[in-house]
Amino acid sequence: MMFNATAIQNMPTGVGAITVGDLLWFVIIIVVGVAIAKVISINVRRALTERLPKNERELLTKVIYYIIVIWVVIIALPYLNVDLSGLLVAGGIAGLVIGFASQSVVSNLVSGLFLMFEHPIKIGDNINVAGISGSVEDVRILSTIVKTYDGIYTRIPNEKVFTSNITNYVHNAVRRFEYSIRIRYEDDADTAIRITKGVIATHPFALKNPAPSVFVDKIGENGINLTARIWAPTRNWWEVRVELLREIVKKLEENGIDIPYPQRTVQFRDDLRVTTGKEEE
Repeated sequence: MMFNATAIQNMPTGVGAITVGDLLWFVIIIVVGVAIAKVISINVRRALTERLPKNERELLTKVIYYIIVIWVVIIALPYLNVDLSGLLVAGGIAGLVIGFASQSVVSNLVSGLFLMFEHPIKIGDNINVAGISGSVEDVRILSTIVKTYDGIYTRIPNEKVFTSNITNYVHNAVRRFEYSIRIRYEDDADTAIRITKGVIATHPFALKNPAPSVFVDKIGENGINLTARIWAPTRNWWEVRVELLREIVKKLEENGIDIPYPQRTVQFRDDLRVTTGKEEE
């Protein structure tokens, strides 16, 4: 007795016109598709380990896995003589209805995926986006959570985050700030500049590269305006800005250089005289 593979494949299974070969191909496609879905989901999970919290990462992994599995089942169903035309029409209509009803959700989901891969912000960053400033608490699939500097919880849809200008204050390692220092006309500008540079040079977090700069900016109404531009590590930026301003003002005052008060010069005409009611009589 000889083994005939073709005859076995064409052997009916007793379920309609489905043959053993059709059933075999259906099983092979499902098994291979599930294996591919598992491999892809595992790699996605690894790629997002440092980018997403565990719950969000697992949810996204499961969504990708089941999308691939459903796609594989649709590909394999014709081998069971299942007519997909009616199913596709019904699915298309349902997809349109669901799409119109949930287009904002889909838009936020897609924007969230782009944010994860582009990575313009991360948890702990100080940002300004869509007019909201604060610290990033969480980056989720559909939204980004920001705690404002007043301690207010703010949820921003990812679509708004992705399409808005994002200012990330801590993305770069260093950040510059500047002061506008006003001195009196009678004070020596060169001395004030030398004192200011000396104070900046003594601060441990005021960077020497890029180097700070202090210069006469303009002649104001009430005094001479000096501008000081200083670079500091981003994480220490605020502390350096507050401490240096206090130390510069203190050092200038110790050397007799004070901040001028607003001044006005009033001139009287020579023929100005005060009259009283008696003189008029």
